[in-house]
Amino acid sequence: MIKKRSLVKLLVAALLFALGDIWIYTTLRDSFHAYYEENSMKEVSLFARTAPDESEYYQDWIASLSSEIEGGRAMILALDGDADFVPAAGDSIAGAIWDAYKGTEDFEKGLESVYYLLPYKVSAEITAEDLIRLVPPELSGDIPPEGMQVYLLPIPDESGFDITGAVLMAIPVGSAAGFESLLGSLCILAWIIFVTLFAVGSLARDPITGYAIIFLLAVSIAFVAYPLFESFRLTFSDGGVFSLAIWQKTFSAEYLRPFWGSLLLGILTASVSTLIGFAFAFLTERTGIRGKKLIGTLGTMPVISPPFSLTLSLILLFGNNGLITSQLLGIENFSIYGLGGLVLAQTIGMFPIAYMSLSSVLKSIDSTVEDAALDLQASRLRTFLTITLPLSLPGLLSSWLLVFTNSLADFANPLLLAGSYRVLSVEAYIEVTGRNNLGGGAALSLLLLLPTLTAFFAQRYWINKKSFVTVTGKPSTRLAELATKPVRIGLQTFVWLCLAFILALYGTIVAGCFVRNWGFDYSFTLANFGEALSRGYQSIISTVTLAAVATPIAGIIAMAAAVIMVRRTFFGKRILEVLLMTPFAIPGTLLGISYVLAFNKPPLLLIGTAAIIIINYIIRELPVGLETGAASLRQIDPAIEEAAQDLGANTSKVFTSVVLPLIRPAFLTSMSYTFVRAMTAVSAIAFLISARWYHMTMQIYNFSENIRFGLASVLATVLIIIVMGAFGLMQLLVRDKGLTEKNIVR
Repeated sequence: MIKKRSLVKLLVAALLFALGDIWIYTTLRDSFHAYYEENSMKEVSLFARTAPDESEYYQDWIASLSSEIEGGRAMILALDGDADFVPAAGDSIAGAIWDAYKGTEDFEKGLESVYYLLPYKVSAEITAEDLIRLVPPELSGDIPPEGMQVYLLPIPDESGFDITGAVLMAIPVGSAAGFESLLGSLCILAWIIFVTLFAVGSLARDPITGYAIIFLLAVSIAFVAYPLFESFRLTFSDGGVFSLAIWQKTFSAEYLRPFWGSLLLGILTASVSTLIGFAFAFLTERTGIRGKKLIGTLGTMPVISPPFSLTLSLILLFGNNGLITSQLLGIENFSIYGLGGLVLAQTIGMFPIAYMSLSSVLKSIDSTVEDAALDLQASRLRTFLTITLPLSLPGLLSSWLLVFTNSLADFANPLLLAGSYRVLSVEAYIEVTGRNNLGGGAALSLLLLLPTLTAFFAQRYWINKKSFVTVTGKPSTRLAELATKPVRIGLQTFVWLCLAFILALYGTIVAGCFVRNWGFDYSFTLANFGEALSRGYQSIISTVTLAAVATPIAGIIAMAAAVIMVRRTFFGKRILEVLLMTPFAIPGTLLGISYVLAFNKPPLLLIGTAAIIIINYIIRELPVGLETGAASLRQIDPAIEEAAQDLGANTSKVFTSVVLPLIRPAFLTSMSYTFVRAMTAVSAIAFLISARWYHMTMQIYNFSENIRFGLASVLATVLIIIVMGAFGLMQLLVRDKGLTEKNIVR
């Protein structure tokens, strides 16, 4: 129940802020107008002084005005025998203005001022509607929509004490009008933000949660909804006119084949990757084998290298002229290109996503229920099938969804390995980069959201119908061994075979560092190191700096968002959840296009800065942390947090002291994944990098594209070393307090 006193305070505060807002707006507007008018007068006066003396140069001088002052129009006025001003030369728009207004009182006053060498600004701006009525129809497209400001300016003689003529100059008023509109929008936005924050602080029962929801909503609107809207709007435009032509082509039979190809590839990759990821996670988290840290390190290596590095290794080893298939085994008529090669390449690169997500889920399962089942004489297999596997389903579904969306959005692997197999992400990439069709590329990329959102809602519907709570107090530190010896041996054999294959691919990268040019010249050399590091030094510094800034921000926001999505109920929750999860489903090309369209103009002019790259990292990888944190939170009984609140802890204290330690594996997974994805980003970054903020992956891609695989291998190796070192540092900075550690009991 809202108190009347609090409501009155809100209304008074809103009114006072509005009055202050209006005062600031009018003050800044008037100051800008005065500054703008003064500088405009100086600019046109200086340009008028450059008017030529000889009539044969008049038209060239008038034509040069548009290059000095965008959209400017001019007419030179000469003095006749009666000392009256008459047109000597000028363009059609300036001539139309002169013919329409030359006899008005304002113009007569201006011409009188010109006689005395005083520049004059015509008091009233000429609107676009008036100009359209004045000029011929064929010139209406050249009229600025904001209208024009007219100046009458003297042309002094060499002595400077007399005039030889005058200039009528018309300048678009777009800058002043644009600033005024922008200033008004910012003032209105400031008032809305103030009223919203004040209302939450004075009326909400839990202001911290309210502020967090507002922050997440603002971030999702500014950096998800708004950029997507700009791209979506572009798909309905054809030459600036509303049209459905782009969507008619998008839904034609031409693109149905790549659409279904993307779906099949995504389903196969997600299913195989989730199975492999679960096998890795179960072996490392639910068995007592040795070498878990080594398996975990090697198992996550595919996500800490550029996605096309392993693909190039596959081509070099198993391609049409591959080192293994052609030169060592002599196999002919074998092709790595197509659906099979794509599933293999994407599975190698994406199963660590499932492994990292499922590891935190399996680690967090309280084994008390499993112990009870075993004590009641249930077999290990039955215990696994009826308890462990069902409790892991949120993580399994989340992992499948993450890999599925990642597979749909991937274009680097299909670009190299698809062959004749068509997928929608490559078609969208070709539309943008090959055909310069931004609208068509955006439409094809938006089409990929349909299967992703369908899978997302199906997963949410199923999970919300069931409870997966296992942690209702202090987690058990015992873990019953469910895997029999044959099962453990089988899992170990499978896992080590997978790791051996991955190491062979990485061995190709490392070997490439010492080969003059892999595939052409296999002679040994160390020259690659010096050339690659000297040419890539700036990109290494930029990449590490940007990733280091984005990682902790993304981790904290992801965990806070997970708590709000799982533990809180509020109006618009589903919409916010969809907005936060959408970035992972967006192809990188679409995200890059959307950010260029949205943030290449005021008020958020961010293109070319480090901020837009950091924002891209955070927004792009936020769904991973959100999904991982949510999967862990669903296993923790809310009564633990409620008990802390009953003892006087506020929301922030509960989050930092209770929730965050319990979901520490998910928190580390979120930060680790954000860092490696930031270090290995490709598609969206290609649109956002600048000369000041370049990226290692683009440098590696450029080397690979120019068949300098030795240089690419050096930078890829450096990237892997940096990320592995960051992993170790992160483990030292955020130490595990033993809340989720298990002791294996056989």
